[in-house]
Parts: sequence; C-alpha cells; structure tokens
Amino acid sequence: MLTLFDYLPSQNAWKVRLLLNHLDRPYRTEYVSIFEGEGQHADYLRISPTGTVPAIRLDDGRTLAESNAILAYLADGTPYLPADPFGRAKVQQWLHFEQERVESVIGTLRHWTLTGKLARRAPALVEMKRAAAQRTLAILERELATRPFLAGDRYSIADMAVFAYGSRVEEAGLSLASCPHVRAWIARVQAQPGFLAEMHPYSEDPFSGNELP
Repeated sequence: MLTLFDYLPSQNAWKVRLLLNHLDRPYRTEYVSIFEGEGQHADYLRISPTGTVPAIRLDDGRTLAESNAILAYLADGTPYLPADPFGRAKVQQWLHFEQERVESVIGTLRHWTLTGKLARRAPALVEMKRAAAQRTLAILERELATRPFLAGDRYSIADMAVFAYGSRVEEAGLSLASCPHVRAWIARVQAQPGFLAEMHPYSEDPFSGNELP
C-alpha cells in the first residue's frame, strides 16, 4: 500500500490527500513533525532530500518527494492529467506557476501570519511578498476570466495545486474582493466530487511557531 509522509497543517500535503481522495485510493500515513526537526533526520532525508513534506513511498520501496511531482505521478492515466502531450504540458505550466508564484508568496505569508512569525520578518521582505501575491492574484483573475479551470475546460491537478494556497489568501492577510473569477473558480473546485474539505490549522501543532531547522 502507498505510504504518505504527511504533516497535517501543510497545504502542500493537503494537495496529495485531495488527489488520493478523488481517486479513492487507499494509503497509509506516517506523520513527520517538521518543526521538531524530524524532517532533518537522516532516514527521512533519504526519502525527501530537502526534508519537507509530503513524500510518498511505493509498494516496491521507491520514494518520491515534492508535492507537484507526486500529483503528476499519481494522476498519470486518470482524468486529472491530460493524455495528450500539449495538455500535459499546460498542466505542468501551472504546476510551475504554483511553486514560483503561489506557494512561495501566498503560502509563505499565510504561514508567517498563522504561526506568529510575521513580526519576526523584515518589513521590506513582507511588503515584497505582498506585492508579489497581488501580482499572482491579478494573473489568476485574468486567466480564469477566460475558462473554467486553469489548464482548460477540465478540472486537473493544476487546479488542485493552485487551490491549496490560492484559496487561503485571507489567512495570508490578503483579499479576493476584487477577484470575482478567482472566487467563482474556488467554488467550482469545492463542488468537485470527492473534494476534501477537511483542512488542519497550525494551531494543532504546538511546535509550529518554531523556525524550521
């Protein structure tokens, strides 16, 4: 059975849980207490070279890290990843966008805000992240004005990836008031069969206020 290395408050890990729920695929979970330093243990670094979650281990012992790589692997041969090369490349385009322009800015601001770390960060850095997040939302608003889902007319892992942090902007101190098309897309994603509504706050982890090792 597939093993998921998980940290419940992580939206990167939530992406993988979401896809597994859509696929109705059974798996077992091993939890990694990243803020207590478990991600930096030698045995886990052999699974995830950066010490981050999520990661998966297959039945044959092979391992794979990085959330969007895991999504692409698990979605192969399913309706959530197009079969044609161009369609797959369009999904990959948005997976790269998510890591560079969503997770790294909206996800970071959300984490700092929810774990009390925002005040520890340089104001100039926070403002840079906020400005970048506004540019990201403007891009998403413009693109989603032209089609129902990010990579085309069908829901895909591109939407799952961007939704993970893109739907939580209020928790990052941002607003979707001027983004009606993004709000409509969020509702479409939430209406998908098998959508995983359960998310876990950082407050569940008493160590989440620590800096990562």
